[in-house]
Amino acid sequence: MTSSAEPPAVVFVGPMGAGKTSIGRRVARGLGVGFTDTDRVVVQEHGPIPDIFAAHGEARFREWEREAVTQSLQRGGVISLGGGAVLDAGTRAALAGHRVVFLTVTPRAVSARIRDGNRPLVEGDDPLARWQQIFDERRPLYEEVADRTFDTSSGPITGVADAILDWLRGEK
Repeated sequence: MTSSAEPPAVVFVGPMGAGKTSIGRRVARGLGVGFTDTDRVVVQEHGPIPDIFAAHGEARFREWEREAVTQSLQRGGVISLGGGAVLDAGTRAALAGHRVVFLTVTPRAVSARIRDGNRPLVEGDDPLARWQQIFDERRPLYEEVADRTFDTSSGPITGVADAILDWLRGEK
């Protein structure tokens, strides 16, 4: 949790491919604060996510992810969480008191974004169907923790980032 002298973190949640990292970076620049991608923290400390899943399993990945989220929340700024971070009850509880933005995206818009080979949960014959299944399962958790929802399906990400900045500054 942040101290009373520090503003709460701005945290981005949502499905893989929604633009959490790209938009989060822009929002951090707009606010003049640091940016942390918790997936990147896990990769820097433990190796590529597909390798973690293969060698250690999803449970170990989620443990390391929870640690990265906790450390990032303590530092503050703008934080992008991995799509499954909200599966952990401790992570969801830790988000209380922070400003949480849920980024949504349609399956049509996300289809090209998730075919990069670095998303082990959507590998297989029909990555889009698997993405939809995962999103449907997690959506209630995203909604539970979110203060505000923004859709990234159309238009430039700069427009979404600007709308989020307006909201954070109390303009909309």
